[in-house]
Amino acid sequence: MAENYVIWLENLRMSDVERVGGKNASLGEMISQLAEKGVRVPGGFATTAEAYRAFLAHDGLHERISAALASLNVDDVTELARVGAQIRQWVLDTPFPEQLNAEVEAAWAKMVADAGSDQISVAVRSSATAEDLPDASFAGQQETFLNINGLDNVKEAMHHVFASLYNDRAISYRVHKGFDHDAVALSAGVQRMVRSDTGASGVMFSIDTESGFEDVVFITSSYGLGETVVQGAVNPDEFYVHKPTLKQGKPAILRKTLGSKLIKMVFTDSVQAGKSVQTVDVPEADRKRFSLSPEEIAELAQYALTIEEHYGRAMDIEWGRDGVDGKLYILQARPETVKSQEKAAGNVLRRYSIKGERNVLVEGRAIGQKVGKGVVRVVKSVSEMDRVQAGDILVTDMTDPDWEPVMKRAAAIVTNRGGRTCHAAIIARELGIPAVVGCGDATSRLTDGADVTVSCAEGDTGYIYSGLLEVEVDEVSLDHMPESPAKIMMNVGNPEMAFSFANLPSEGIGLARMEFVINRQIGIHPHALLQFDKQTPELQAEITDRIAGYASPVDFYVDKLAEGIATLAASAYPKKVIVRMSDFKSNEYAGLLGGAQYEPHEENPMLGFRGAARYVSDDFKPCFALECRAVKYVRDVMGLTNVEVMIPFVRTLAEAEAVLEVLKENGLERGKNGLRLIMMCEVPSNALLAEQFLEYFDGFSIGSNDMTQLTLGVDRDSGGPIASTFDERNAAVKVMLHLAISTCLRLNKYIGICGQGPSDHPDFAKWLVDEGIETLSLNPDTVVETWLYLARECQPKKR
Repeated sequence: MAENYVIWLENLRMSDVERVGGKNASLGEMISQLAEKGVRVPGGFATTAEAYRAFLAHDGLHERISAALASLNVDDVTELARVGAQIRQWVLDTPFPEQLNAEVEAAWAKMVADAGSDQISVAVRSSATAEDLPDASFAGQQETFLNINGLDNVKEAMHHVFASLYNDRAISYRVHKGFDHDAVALSAGVQRMVRSDTGASGVMFSIDTESGFEDVVFITSSYGLGETVVQGAVNPDEFYVHKPTLKQGKPAILRKTLGSKLIKMVFTDSVQAGKSVQTVDVPEADRKRFSLSPEEIAELAQYALTIEEHYGRAMDIEWGRDGVDGKLYILQARPETVKSQEKAAGNVLRRYSIKGERNVLVEGRAIGQKVGKGVVRVVKSVSEMDRVQAGDILVTDMTDPDWEPVMKRAAAIVTNRGGRTCHAAIIARELGIPAVVGCGDATSRLTDGADVTVSCAEGDTGYIYSGLLEVEVDEVSLDHMPESPAKIMMNVGNPEMAFSFANLPSEGIGLARMEFVINRQIGIHPHALLQFDKQTPELQAEITDRIAGYASPVDFYVDKLAEGIATLAASAYPKKVIVRMSDFKSNEYAGLLGGAQYEPHEENPMLGFRGAARYVSDDFKPCFALECRAVKYVRDVMGLTNVEVMIPFVRTLAEAEAVLEVLKENGLERGKNGLRLIMMCEVPSNALLAEQFLEYFDGFSIGSNDMTQLTLGVDRDSGGPIASTFDERNAAVKVMLHLAISTCLRLNKYIGICGQGPSDHPDFAKWLVDEGIETLSLNPDTVVETWLYLARECQPKKR
């Protein structure tokens, strides 16, 4: 008797790809090898490529198909459609050979017997196989039929799977690729259906799909059958889980994003191929909660770890939660191919340069080192934000936190006002897009709808050129960086960018801005959440909508802060991540939802109610306690003890002492569980009384922006006639920094800098290294350039 035409999945391995295709071989590999490690995969059987070829040989089917294809011109779409439909109908009308029919019937009978009922539902999927064609993608041949029940319906679905090898796209693909039609065969997989129609399903990757960051599992989830997620028909929930702390048995969910989940695919009463599923709306209450529990997220992530470890590479995995038994199942696993291949190709930095004649329209201060091209969109107020399309050049007077959603869409940002440390500049750096700020008259000199090129690749001055110019990009390998004379860290505020920045060479994050998380991920004043019951009905409704998926208003604030901090911490783990507690000014806090009623009006907020003064005030203490709760959870519960705490804007020794007491009251005690407390050295009093301030802290991180403006008496954001006076390299500023650095070195305390200066001025960075500074925390876009400059200009120091 010939070899079996049907093989049980548990008897298959990856070595059987040529017999049953990659999809079925992978299912068999997991069932046979990973069940004992706790990975649940529904069982079933697969037909072989040999069975398919025997089917084609039956009743002269192969000869009829070959004759029909021999004279077909696949570029004649009408004829392709006619011939394809005719061949598929022949396949559907041809009965299975006797041996295949008998083996399918026997296998189905065993599935029914094992289930103890004939009311079982299966998925019937195609799995393409090809001899000597490992690079073929078999586009359009992945047919899937869900909720199939009964022997006749299963055989009909298998016929449809076999016919799918001759859909129009598949025929055309093989002809254009020069593949012999006979070289490709199909295996039909019949797998016990997971009842995710009444549960949930989705896709997960054992790597971050956007950045290629390898220390996370990325999970998407929505209600109903997984096809809606795979096809992109729904906005699913998203979750990131940290692998290293998951392996330690710690709570490891870094970030949760609630998707809209508007529709779901469910079973119909029909169990025939093509009629067995339908799409329905998801009830609003279900949309506003997460489709997975924390325990389920962790279990799925553990499955991903196990599967990745077994295959030895990053994996793309489909999963389902059975709504009947409540259990999680793995439905499919295949290698991830995009980001893992990019990483294998090496780590590179891109440098930009412009070719050809240039006509300067406007100039200002350059932010970043990239070039952007696109259509000018002059936006006069936040109410016009919707006019900005992806890839446009956003031109406006100035920006504030409300603009951030639209800034992400822009190819570049141009503002009339602002200096190197203004909001537009900071956000542009975080997003990795070029910006030219402080142009003065960009909104009047640039014409809406005109094509322009925005260049920040030519030093301190940024230029807006007429037209779409030719841009050349050079790449520098980061795999063989020279030794740096000082530790290089990064300034990162946006958790969404953290995994991308993890590809850069650094010693961790020297400044993680908590206010960025508050503004981006929360957007609500903490007092409005603490006093939720006292808000107006309208404000309560808006807050309730924003906090969907979280247990309470206060839990939302703490959990979102913890998610942001944990994501930043995980991106550099186990390297240090210095988290600066919130440093919003009163006008910025007032801009948060519900904030205006809680904030004083100040003529000069830059020198007002900010930093340490807030934390120790009776009014703000309850809000600061929420920040402390989030940090304590990330460190003590999640185990991300690489997080260190930094206190900004400490004006007096009395404030320093009071802040330590408040931190201790909230469970953040210096030295406990390895906690280091760092102080921002950014007020002249900090440098003048460095030794006394260092009695309360483990070191300084210099904030050169504030130190410069307070030493020279220049408002760092105003611009105007005295803007050029603002320079960190001024002799008076250097006296202050020398005092701070020398005192830390003498007392063996940490000393770093996280201000803007060394990112903008490599010569200033060299001066700091010569002074003996331990770390330079730079904006991500200047890390490599500054590193290479310092390695060239300075001798490595021993400490």
